[in-house]
Amino acid sequence: MALFRIATFNVNSIRSRMPALMRWLNDNRVNLLCLQETKVQDAEFDPSPFHERGYSIVFRGQKATAGVAIASLEPLEDVRIGFGDGEDPDDGPRLIRGRLGDLLVINTYVPQGKSLEHPDYAYKLRFFRRIRALLERESSPGDPVLWVGDLNVAPTDIDVTHPENKRDHVCFHEDVKRAFEEVRQWGLVDVFRKHRPGEGEFSFFDYRVKDSLARNIGWRIDHILATKSLADASLDSWVDRLPRSWEKPSDHTPVVAVFDR
Repeated sequence: MALFRIATFNVNSIRSRMPALMRWLNDNRVNLLCLQETKVQDAEFDPSPFHERGYSIVFRGQKATAGVAIASLEPLEDVRIGFGDGEDPDDGPRLIRGRLGDLLVINTYVPQGKSLEHPDYAYKLRFFRRIRALLERESSPGDPVLWVGDLNVAPTDIDVTHPENKRDHVCFHEDVKRAFEEVRQWGLVDVFRKHRPGEGEFSFFDYRVKDSLARNIGWRIDHILATKSLADASLDSWVDRLPRSWEKPSDHTPVVAVFDR
């Protein structure tokens, strides 16, 4: 058995979170680490801490917002940034993908949306449609494909605390859940839910909610999805809550999955 580990983590500023991220990576030698919201221009992204730990890293960012990166023990091949579909914006700081052999990994930071009336919400729904089109264009459900990242959607009631109060939230409205489900129906399995079907599992704990981690008030908006053959080879998946308890944490915490590959 060869274990293959992947993690997704919205770091909410790579420069602010680098010490904590390296602390986590020292104890969790994953094969692939997908990062979102790096919030740094490419010229100011320091790859050396990853290189020192034996990782290659590819990234695309911009100042103050968004930004994505993939660190891997084996260098990624066929790295592509943005949708490449001819639409505007191409959105490189929100989408990066590459291959490890036959495995395609797509790392995304889906727009939050701001409010149901805001143009960003309409774009968020369009972003999901473009993901579905990308999958149809570049892969098939029989291929090993991972779609991971901060997808800014809590798919079901058990994915958020007090769902009855959040029906009109941009990460929980029926429209965005439907848009996410339409992508998933292409042929993707929620790997985390395969192994953790119960309540009370969250990956985002809002800074603005007092003691949100201790009180377990959160959202599950960070996801690892896989095509069926790959999901069938998954052995476990979990949220690592520990980094959210460290000093100056991200408001998100890593989600990990392990596969037999």
